[in-house]
Amino acid sequence: MSHPDHHHELPVDPDLSDDSTAAASLASPERTARTVRARATDLVAVFLGGAIGSTLRAGIGLVIPSVAGIPVATWTVNVVGAFLLGWLLEALARRGPDRGRRRTVRLAVGTGGLGGFTTYSALATDSAGLLATGLTGPALAYAVATVLVGAAASIAGIAVGARKSRTEVRP
Repeated sequence: MSHPDHHHELPVDPDLSDDSTAAASLASPERTARTVRARATDLVAVFLGGAIGSTLRAGIGLVIPSVAGIPVATWTVNVVGAFLLGWLLEALARRGPDRGRRRTVRLAVGTGGLGGFTTYSALATDSAGLLATGLTGPALAYAVATVLVGAAASIAGIAVGARKSRTEVRP
């Protein structure tokens, strides 16, 4: 019984390739070595950004109290983070290709920093906690408002990033 060859070339993640590696085969030792080196640098950028973002979020959580059982700090960081992420990614995209310093900023500030700053997992656990205490209306309002206002904040951030970056396109 023969088995067909199911080893097809997979698409290359843009975070793992650049002009010099895109043409190389997936099994190429040169490409693998370069990708691993690039990934280590990217991981450090994400790790450091995430540590800073998480620390900022924790600090805000200590300063902003819950109101009537609603975790206002979590809501605030998620909405502010959605705006900032929209602004950052749009501004970076308009300045040129995702490589070099722009890529490092995207990974450190966007993926790491704002990924650590925002906390949609806390949104889920906070909502579940409100539901468990019988606060069904506030739980649903909190969850839906966070997602809808977060989406609007992200769209606003994209608009600001587009407006601020119109004349700043760089190679």
